[in-house]
Amino acid sequence: MKKVMAINGGPRKNWNTADMLRSALDGAASAGAETEMIHLYDLDYRGCVSCFSCKRVESYRDGKCAMRDGLSPVLDLVMESDAVVMGSPIYISDVTGALRSFWERLIFMNLAYDMEERSVCTKKISCGLIYTMNIPQEMMTEWGYADMFEEHMRFLSVLGGTCEYLAACDTYQFDDYSKYHAPMFDADHKRRRRDAVFPSDCEKAYQMGVRLAGGPPC
Repeated sequence: MKKVMAINGGPRKNWNTADMLRSALDGAASAGAETEMIHLYDLDYRGCVSCFSCKRVESYRDGKCAMRDGLSPVLDLVMESDAVVMGSPIYISDVTGALRSFWERLIFMNLAYDMEERSVCTKKISCGLIYTMNIPQEMMTEWGYADMFEEHMRFLSVLGGTCEYLAACDTYQFDDYSKYHAPMFDADHKRRRRDAVFPSDCEKAYQMGVRLAGGPPC
């Protein structure tokens, strides 16, 4: 049985990013995979501290981060998985600091400083990336986010597996728009889009999960 993990890089456990990650896990489970969700905001950890323990001659092939904190067991679980789907809301035109710090640790410990062999990862771990954002599709395109997402996939290629991403735009940001000062947004439009479009985004995440678990082509 394959194991597929979800890493929630957003602070909310029951909103856009988490909902799409759960859909991805549902898709993976439908293809027979064992699934698990980790919420990074529950953990106490830091990003890479540049100790270079993972690059020492005696340990660089171990592919393990020497830091021991709340993220350590999660990194172990990821390395035991067949696929991992990672999600984040876009904050100030990038992923959350929580997910970025997770990536620093995961990617660097698997990266080889070698001209020919660029990875010490001994297995192929496929990756799915899910991004949620308040801005509309046309603005995401205008601001060049696709290039950023492609760069994320390039770095995650160190894990040796396939990688794909999915972006959900113009998401429903607040539970009640009347409680917040945000006159630039049309609450009715946001609500209609969540009802009409977000279920399709979740279905796309579901199909991503099926693919990551090695299910039939979608």
